[in-house]
Amino acid sequence: MKNNFLKLRNVSRKFRASLSFFFNKKEKKYTTNDLKILKKLNNEIKEIKLSKKNKLDTHQIFSNKILNIIQNKDLLNFLQKGYIQQMFFIHNRLFILFELIELQFHKKWSYWKNLIKENNIGNPVRYFLYPKSSGNKIHQVYHLKEYYDHANIDYQKFKNIIEFGGGYGNMATIFKKINKSSNYIIFDTKEVTLLQYYYLKRNGLDVSLNCDKKSEVKLISNISILKKIISKTPNNEKNLFIANWSFSEIPLQFRKKLLFIFKKYKYQLFSFQHYFEKIDNLKYFNGIKNKNFKKNISTKIIKLDSKKNNYYMFSY
Repeated sequence: MKNNFLKLRNVSRKFRASLSFFFNKKEKKYTTNDLKILKKLNNEIKEIKLSKKNKLDTHQIFSNKILNIIQNKDLLNFLQKGYIQQMFFIHNRLFILFELIELQFHKKWSYWKNLIKENNIGNPVRYFLYPKSSGNKIHQVYHLKEYYDHANIDYQKFKNIIEFGGGYGNMATIFKKINKSSNYIIFDTKEVTLLQYYYLKRNGLDVSLNCDKKSEVKLISNISILKKIISKTPNNEKNLFIANWSFSEIPLQFRKKLLFIFKKYKYQLFSFQHYFEKIDNLKYFNGIKNKNFKKNISTKIIKLDSKKNNYYMFSY
């Protein structure tokens, strides 16, 4: 029964992606610089394979797929791959149209319009009703619009940004449009940071892997290194913590290990589902809200209109 459901979802996703066939920009050839990026990533993979445990869970299967496309130099059009879309990319969905309309009728439309402009790296599925962008880019900028509306946020002021679970690096490119000089950190699994490295490097950004050196974007997969970097971060109002359907999908014990981030990052933009496995996330984030209240941090938990039983948590 479950396999039939997954097959149906895959067929549905392929059909929706096909609606953008005429608008997609297929990449055909690596440049010399691209090949240098791939060589570095393959050197990183050698270290992963030495320490990797053999697991048969969904996450390990996905991690293996990422490692395989890097080793096989099959990244040119990676955003057209079904398993990448399933994990990281929302394309031709009806609710995206309503989000786009809200952006278009917003007082800052010219601002959002620039942020949703898509590029060709990875051949993202263009949104068939607005091919200048993709459903994923529109969806992520919509999160920023919602945060702006509820907290009157000036994104230019953020100097330090941490994103927990950064997908393929889309949000990082959006923020680099907003403020090129910001310090952006993505914390994710090692395998996914390699995909992010490829995408962000191809976008012309200065990126480092598990390193505290000065770079535009730091990709971290080690908690000790993250703690070291954050310990040097000034405790001020220029720090933003982002986690869209990522923090809410890890065990409670692991979340406890990451609470040190909240101490320095007053501004928080979270998206989460009510329940993940047996975890009541609404209860959990209400607990965060109460802790923020004690620290005089305003926090709102708001239901998403587009997704049933999903919420935002905005702190400022």
